[in-house]
Amino acid sequence: MTVNSSDSIDHQSVIPQRKGAKGPLSGIRVLDLSAYIAGPYGCALLADQGAEVIKIEPPIGDNLRKYPSSLHPESRAFLGMNRSKLGIMLDLKQTQDHAALIELVKTADVLVHNFRPSVPARIGISYDQLKAINPRLIYCAVSGYGDTGPLKDKAGFDQVLQTMTGMCVLQGKKDGPPEILYGSIVDYYASALVAGSVSSALYERERSGQGQFVGVSLLAAAMTLQSGRLIWAENEGRDVGRDMRSGGITGIHPTKDGYLYISANTPHFWTALCEKTGLHELACNERYDSVKKRAIHHAEIVPQLHTALMRKSALEWESHFGEEVPCSAARTIEDMFDHPQVLDQGMIATYHHPVVGNFRGLSQAIKFGRTPGPEPFAAPTLGQHTDLIKAEITRLNQ
Repeated sequence: MTVNSSDSIDHQSVIPQRKGAKGPLSGIRVLDLSAYIAGPYGCALLADQGAEVIKIEPPIGDNLRKYPSSLHPESRAFLGMNRSKLGIMLDLKQTQDHAALIELVKTADVLVHNFRPSVPARIGISYDQLKAINPRLIYCAVSGYGDTGPLKDKAGFDQVLQTMTGMCVLQGKKDGPPEILYGSIVDYYASALVAGSVSSALYERERSGQGQFVGVSLLAAAMTLQSGRLIWAENEGRDVGRDMRSGGITGIHPTKDGYLYISANTPHFWTALCEKTGLHELACNERYDSVKKRAIHHAEIVPQLHTALMRKSALEWESHFGEEVPCSAARTIEDMFDHPQVLDQGMIATYHHPVVGNFRGLSQAIKFGRTPGPEPFAAPTLGQHTDLIKAEITRLNQ
């Protein structure tokens, strides 16, 4: 592994090398001090690409470990956010553990945390403090609202940001209450921004030789997710339409057995839908010959469509429509573990966890032809690799 001084430190004699091919980030060491979703999953995406990620937790552990979970004795969410990481427990309030972190910083390429902006300097790990130790360090701070401004020290949470930034109002039905988008979409998108921005900073470092501060916020993630809505032309009022849903036919519909999502916005798909469901007269009706018209007259069309869809199950319609009408039967997430397309793409791996045992989970999200990356492994138990990593620190200081 290439480290941040003119010398190369071989730590592989202490820390085992990952099995499998190299990835585009093999040789990069990432210190993950973050908790919950955005920072940790961003680091998992870096681990997917071959980076050696060391998850550093306080004695109480990442709060995600304590989230409600039907899986015992570990949190399902924690396992999903922290694959392919080594785990070390450090109490940064203790002098020895703080010193251990500083030694790790000397060997690291990247550090990621999600402390509020006022915290890092107070505990001795601000960018300026660590830059003096390792000028090549890529320092990624994940925050709720950014590192400046009136809300900079306010805690950020996915659904709070959804509600604040207009996502929930636009998700709700017309004249109905705002609705949350469940699934932590803001957190997950922020994690993609973490992985992408860190990779870009590493690329720039190859040119300049210098590290830099990288800031990612949930506010920026929530706003970026709405780039198509965040256009406000001069002289437009506040009531300008920003809902990107096409309305009318496109949406989820009941069938004989199960529900089916249908997208029929283009003339070709609308015609195919009418033909495949036997509603030929709708395709020929000028009242319905555009998305806008179908949205206006949806109350006339939808009952006829629902009557037709009751002839088959959702899975049967999915097969019947084939490539001619974009659609999908509404499946449970359990169905995806064995879906032939998911299996073909190698998205599911089998993991062994020292407490949970064997389980199946996501393998990786990105494909690289020449550097596919090493095999994934299970998230660590709290402090699982503390002794191993501290042994390396001791060896390097001898």
